[in-house]
Amino acid sequence: MASKNPRRNGGRRSKWAAAALIGIGLLVTGGGYAGATAAMAASDSSSTTSTLTVEDGKKLFQANCATCHGLNLEGTNDGPSLYGVGELSVEFQVATGRMPLQMQGPQAPQKPPQFTQEQIEAIAAWVQTQAPGPTYPSDEILDGEGDVSHGAELFRINCAMCHNVAGAGGALTEGKYAPPLTTTSPLHMYAAMVTGPQNMPVFNDMTLTTEEKRDIISYLMMRPTENSPGGFSLGSLGPVSEGLFIWIFGIGALIGITVWITAKSN
Repeated sequence: MASKNPRRNGGRRSKWAAAALIGIGLLVTGGGYAGATAAMAASDSSSTTSTLTVEDGKKLFQANCATCHGLNLEGTNDGPSLYGVGELSVEFQVATGRMPLQMQGPQAPQKPPQFTQEQIEAIAAWVQTQAPGPTYPSDEILDGEGDVSHGAELFRINCAMCHNVAGAGGALTEGKYAPPLTTTSPLHMYAAMVTGPQNMPVFNDMTLTTEEKRDIISYLMMRPTENSPGGFSLGSLGPVSEGLFIWIFGIGALIGITVWITAKSN
């Protein structure tokens, strides 16, 4: 006698199983395609940035800098001429984010750069071909192996009046300021000495020799690793912060003690 409940075919699957298999297949296919596309894009990007030419630098300059500095570096009412600034000035201004200028002010502030290092070097190379000037230094100058004690002496004589004896920076006139040097790279220290950006004077080889510049850079590279032997550094701003600390906490504590003694006596 036949059963009233016929047995389900062994090869038959639930309708949800087919949908799940289709979904998994789509996810695997889409993920593989996205990964391959990202890898190809990264490969293309790296190959593009690593093969930038002087002509690419010219195009970048004309698209981002010529509005203020002119198509041929001649300058405009909004920006100075770049004749003779050289590639090192471009490196300093663009790699520190000071250029392109965000807005007019007493001084161009440092901010995150808008270009990759390869793009910066391409722009710098084009400027160097059009208006030769200071060039990149040798690695030896930036190795930090100079005479640190001599560099400290030279820094105190030539730089401390603006950048503070600890390299912490300081205020100048008319809203200008000397930036701190605690996080400045050795290349940009050298570039600043050679090109004289903003209010900084130019230290050519007649003022400071290449070896003396190396000594100063070595001293500044060593500075951030030093501990303050007197305790709290208070920003390394010298008598200003120290006097403020004494005024608020020292005299404040004396006044508090005086009031407490007077209240006790009464």
